[in-house]
Amino acid sequence: MSARRDRERGQAALEFVGVVTLLLIVGLSAVQLGLAAYAVQQAGTAARAAARTASYREADVDPVTAGNAAVSGWLDAEVDVGDTGEAVTATATVQVPSVLPLFQFGPAVRRATMPKD
Repeated sequence: MSARRDRERGQAALEFVGVVTLLLIVGLSAVQLGLAAYAVQQAGTAARAAARTASYREADVDPVTAGNAAVSGWLDAEVDVGDTGEAVTATATVQVPSVLPLFQFGPAVRRATMPKD
């Protein structure tokens, strides 16, 4: 009985390390997906804010500034506004932050079009 016990010594510790590692990867994956969804939502908000501001004839704020102000400060956003005559289209690009180097998402791009006021 003593020989068997010696062979199984440390097995529980190895199983614990394996399970904890798996749970950590699953948890960080969930955080990464949440950050990606948040970046997409922020890109949509920036595009709508820039398009709405650009659609006003006498706006007090530059549309690009309004789009950048609509995004959380810790996210990098690029806002581009184009005029098609009767409408204004704004495109916002937000880089998705990475929690793990294993996950690399491309940028979140959203467009919004508003008729001119």
